[in-house]
Amino acid sequence: MPGNSQRRNTRSTSKKVATKGTGGKNKDTLKGRGRTLPADERPWHKGYSGTEKLPQRTAWKQAKEIRAAEEAGTVPKIGKPGTKDTTWGRLGSNKGAPQSRGATTRGGAAPRRTGPRVAAGRKSSTPKDAPELLVGRNPVVEALRANIPATALYVAQGIEIDDRITESVRAAGDRGIALMEVSRQELDRLTGGILHQGIGLQVPPFAYESFEDMLANSMEQVAQPLLVALDGVTDPRNLGAVIRSAAAFGAHGLFLPERRSAGITATAWRTSAGAAARLPIAHVTNLTRALKRVQEMGFVVVGLDADGDTDLYQLEAAVGPIVIVVGSEGRGLSRLVGATCDLTVGIPMVSDMESLNASVAAAVTLAEVARRRSA
Repeated sequence: MPGNSQRRNTRSTSKKVATKGTGGKNKDTLKGRGRTLPADERPWHKGYSGTEKLPQRTAWKQAKEIRAAEEAGTVPKIGKPGTKDTTWGRLGSNKGAPQSRGATTRGGAAPRRTGPRVAAGRKSSTPKDAPELLVGRNPVVEALRANIPATALYVAQGIEIDDRITESVRAAGDRGIALMEVSRQELDRLTGGILHQGIGLQVPPFAYESFEDMLANSMEQVAQPLLVALDGVTDPRNLGAVIRSAAAFGAHGLFLPERRSAGITATAWRTSAGAAARLPIAHVTNLTRALKRVQEMGFVVVGLDADGDTDLYQLEAAVGPIVIVVGSEGRGLSRLVGATCDLTVGIPMVSDMESLNASVAAAVTLAEVARRRSA
């Protein structure tokens, strides 16, 4: 029949096409449900801005939004507490306000962040040469007891005062550290929302020595210098413990790679018990090249390895110029570093324990080297 036949060069299909809307057919099913709530009135939505306590799920959503915005260099879109408004920013709209840290510029590029790094918490894009903010009452008071260099002590207004706060404020005053009384909101901003217990200690970036200067000074000080190198030690507590052992057993310097390695943070400072201020510490761009450089200067490079070819207690090279290389906590020495070492040393153990912690192995080895040198 004309008009009902399929047109030429077309293919029939039984696939249904989605329709837009219901044409009012489902209007009766919506009776009694009221209006659709906007985002700022939904307690389960990240844009909720009511006065009642947020459900845990909403708090997670808002925290996730804040993290995502910080990583993207934008301002988080969450509700303004205590208002009926969903706006950009943790505390509401930023119209007419100065540009916040992390916001993009007119050209679209994010400005470089210059605020302090936070010792605990998530990874940030803050440059390594920025000051670090150590937070928490116990970490702060322990850092001040260890005489860690600091430039400012931040204390939030209206916090509950205890012995740790009192001691921290007194210690900061005795050492001439600037005491900054700030609001809780300001300390929240400085720490990126990390639990700070109302106190934070700003620690300046560590001043590393030049590798060549450290090497030359060690050769001038003694005829048989002792150096320590770290290969991929990423735990700042292990780093601090190795620094403490190196200083205790007479090492003349320590060097570590700039990448894939822990740096001298406030945590490493505290673990070293102040030894980081007495031991020369240098950064190197490439650890393998640095080891080859010390070999050219007459050092014997000894790597610590559970399956080492030499027993620690038979290490004859301990009395000469020597570099002790400590591997990472999990993998040990990397392939290139292990191949560069003149020999590898194992620590004999009486039990079936496979290996020791990196800092413990370094302490045992340095103690044996010191014993041989004093014999």
